[in-house]
Amino acid sequence: MTTRTETILGRYLPEGGRVLCAVSGGRDSMCLLHYLAERGDLSVTAAHFDHHLRPTSGRDAAFVRDWCRERGIPFLLGEGDVAALAAEEGLSTEEAARKARYAFLERAAREGGFAAVCTAHHARDNAETILLNLIRGTGSAGLRGMREARPLGTGPDAPVLLRPFLRWGPEELARYAEDHAIPHVEDESNGSDGPARNRLRHQVLPVLESINPQAVGNILRAAETLRREDEALGALARELLAKNVSEADGELSLDARVLREVPEAVGERAALLLLERAAGRRQDLGAAHAAAILRLPEGGEADLPYGLAARKRDGILTLCHRKAPLPREALPLDRPLRWGEWLLTLRDHPEGEGLILRAGDEPVFIAPLTGAERLTLPGQHGGSRTVKRLCRDRGIDPIRRQRLPGVFLGAELAAVWPLGTDEAFLPTGGECRFLSIEVTLG
Repeated sequence: MTTRTETILGRYLPEGGRVLCAVSGGRDSMCLLHYLAERGDLSVTAAHFDHHLRPTSGRDAAFVRDWCRERGIPFLLGEGDVAALAAEEGLSTEEAARKARYAFLERAAREGGFAAVCTAHHARDNAETILLNLIRGTGSAGLRGMREARPLGTGPDAPVLLRPFLRWGPEELARYAEDHAIPHVEDESNGSDGPARNRLRHQVLPVLESINPQAVGNILRAAETLRREDEALGALARELLAKNVSEADGELSLDARVLREVPEAVGERAALLLLERAAGRRQDLGAAHAAAILRLPEGGEADLPYGLAARKRDGILTLCHRKAPLPREALPLDRPLRWGEWLLTLRDHPEGEGLILRAGDEPVFIAPLTGAERLTLPGQHGGSRTVKRLCRDRGIDPIRRQRLPGVFLGAELAAVWPLGTDEAFLPTGGECRFLSIEVTLG
């Protein structure tokens, strides 16, 4: 297990560097924090998120903070009202907690310049995830289970999320904790059968292991086989799109027969990749959306997430934005504005993700972009560049570019999300304005 962990860390952090370790205070995450801190090539900071779901949550945060203080390990604390988030967005408590936690980790990693965020997920966690995905009706991607590494967020500067203990079992972690006298705190909610994962952990997996003691290992071996097959299908689908998709005026098009004349699994994967390319993201896109594209009749149209539409004319399948161009709108201070798929709030202080702007009295506007506008970003060599080129350099598709919020101070373009703020419009002193940006489904 240690060899596999070293392989993961060596592959993604070959020169060491700064890493953020997600620490709940439980045994697994405390073992991971200890393991990383003992390495000589890593500078480790512990990150704890208080969900405020239990009366004892403050105890957990204090435990991790104090343990880190004794060992000289930097400590970051995040917190949020998970119950309110769940109610606002119609999520389960588990989903809302995960969303808030990972948003904190991504933000902390980006702001702190960390190369990676490490979590303590292990083999049994992975088997549980695979089973949960199975009963929820996932495709092959969900049955692959957790990946040892994936980007945390979007963009070329996204930190990598690493799971160094993914091959470890609970027994190995228990021995590691005992051998190194690592303390931990118990989350009493782990004993509850309320959350779906807990019911699976307490009731389902023990039954499976009573049938076959190697159940967890066999589940993971099957997932590894599916991973290889999934990657092969993805390669075939990408090759298919590379040869057949054309792009013009922000629209993606191909002959619909191309998707029907290949094996069904390849066609489904290609349809999903096409939609992902048009939307500029993978989240919330699934088999149902791919099916809507594949089953579209001649002359038909289908509404899709993120403001996209598919249409079929003369056998040509086209993906485009169904919405009219977004309007130019003023942004008053502290008054949220829903603009396309974005929720924008102008503040007089940084809060959450967004764009920092110089202080001033000139009005702030949001408006769509043509791509010909120019920005000079900090650290950019060669002067200003067009928004079109900056988007292309960051892998932002033209369809996606048309829906990005351009931030204007008066008549001048000051910033574009997620490209950044023009250096001429950055704060020069302590005061600033900040445009908080959240994304929602269009």
